[in-house]
Amino acid sequence: MPDSVTLLIEPLPADAPESAIAGTFHEADAAEPALRVGELSTQRGDGIFETIGVVDGHAQEVAPHLERLRNSARICELPEPNLTQWRAAIDLAVGELPTEGEFALKIVLSRGIEQGPTPTAWLHAVAAKDSTEARERGIRVVTLDRGYARDAAERAPWLLLGAKTLSYAINMAALREAARRRADDAIFVSSDGFVMEGPTSSVILRIGDTYVTPATTGAILAGTTQQSLFEHLRATGHEVDERDVALDELRRADAAWLVSSVRLAAGIVELDGEAFPFDADETRAFNEYLLSPRD
Repeated sequence: MPDSVTLLIEPLPADAPESAIAGTFHEADAAEPALRVGELSTQRGDGIFETIGVVDGHAQEVAPHLERLRNSARICELPEPNLTQWRAAIDLAVGELPTEGEFALKIVLSRGIEQGPTPTAWLHAVAAKDSTEARERGIRVVTLDRGYARDAAERAPWLLLGAKTLSYAINMAALREAARRRADDAIFVSSDGFVMEGPTSSVILRIGDTYVTPATTGAILAGTTQQSLFEHLRATGHEVDERDVALDELRRADAAWLVSSVRLAAGIVELDGEAFPFDADETRAFNEYLLSPRD
């Protein structure tokens, strides 16, 4: 079986019947050119995406990812995606991947070419980077000023802060800055001192017996992995809370994690150069849950 799959997708209107889906996917060679020069995803980052983890032949949390794709499209004023079509594309791609191992499956919806009639869409699935060390030994993290206050989304909705857009240059710059500071990852902090999120992850803290994540108020992207883990924690009798989290609270937490769809749960072992409490057993339990089949 191939270890990667690429599909070019002809996006359908949200209200198109299921019978129209046949013939809207075309397999492509990822090594060959596929986008036109006028494509706005590459020229301006004008598009949205989701990255879905695939574990042993099962795509994780497909419904929440597709709902977030639809919400991102609404925020960015893109045509509403046909979620039935996207799910069919995901099913097709997963069916062609090996049934063992971990993969990262990315779906992309772009505004298309400048002054073009329709959006551009594609799917690309590849073997996931080995995250064993991050999961088992934890990660070193630095905090970085995000440059705006936690209420920025309310005051400036044109910043598209609640959408998962292709404009990831700042996120990648943050990871390079973290590496310069001899760290593995970063946590963005608002200009008024509140914890936000990682460049590619959500933040979870344990304070006493309560698990806390920064409230998704618009300036923070809603995390599918964080939401799934909180549902699991509630179901197993633990207390969870979504609220504003001051930076000082993070520094005093009993444990903390960065969670994402492919790396899953990585416990923080160092924060801004200072040792941070790491709970290996709890992190292992989180990842056992996150590696189990989840719809």
